[in-house]
Amino acid sequence: MAILHWMGVPVQIDLHSVAALLTIVGYSLNDTIIVFDRIREELRFKTEKSLTATINHALNITLSRTMLTSGTTLLVLLPLVALGGSTIFSFALVMAIGVIFGTLSSLFIAAPLMLSFYKREHNKEKELQSYQA
Repeated sequence: MAILHWMGVPVQIDLHSVAALLTIVGYSLNDTIIVFDRIREELRFKTEKSLTATINHALNITLSRTMLTSGTTLLVLLPLVALGGSTIFSFALVMAIGVIFGTLSSLFIAAPLMLSFYKREHNKEKELQSYQA
């Protein structure tokens, strides 16, 4: 919102924009939970795939659902930004930007971050086992 204000967009922090931010947090969190749940389901039926391949497969499965959900939400929000008027402008703009970044974060940040944490933990376990031996 500070960047939008710096660019000259008339966005104020009011009750509407706070509601939009909280909605985006919930929206992104729900999407991230769905991605992690799909990864967990894929790990349950683990074949001889690596963890990276399993995460990639889980992301590919959830990608269409995520894009349809985000797309239909944006389909409503963009006309609200353009035609909604000054009362709902800040809410709709924050929501539209948040849907885009929330979707990207759940797909391109959450799963690779989980993989990074897993690899770091796995390396610590190997290091601990080498000290014990």
